[in-house]
Amino acid sequence: METAEKSESTGQVENLRDKVVMAIKQVYDPEIPVDVYELGLIYEITVYPVNNVYVQMTLTSPNCPSAEFIPTEVKDKIQQIQGINNVEVEVTFDPPYSQDMMSEAAKLELGFL
Repeated sequence: METAEKSESTGQVENLRDKVVMAIKQVYDPEIPVDVYELGLIYEITVYPVNNVYVQMTLTSPNCPSAEFIPTEVKDKIQQIQGINNVEVEVTFDPPYSQDMMSEAAKLELGFL
């Protein structure tokens, strides 16, 4: 019985994580026509059992003109998901961003493939 309850709660966390990813995919760098998730700017997404979310992300450059705007928009989009309690977004530049972090779809969209 415990296993069923555990897998059910794990399934809920995975489902919520999918919703978080979909919310993040609505955020775009204003200078690039690809969402921040596909750009590889998201390093970590953790959904805790109490529906708190932690996101570690980076920006394309420490001097990014959208440095304040993008993390705030990521947080706002996640907070709009029903059932989310607290959202923490941390920006880091370690490891530094490189174009290798982009998904194949992003590279294709930007003409790198």
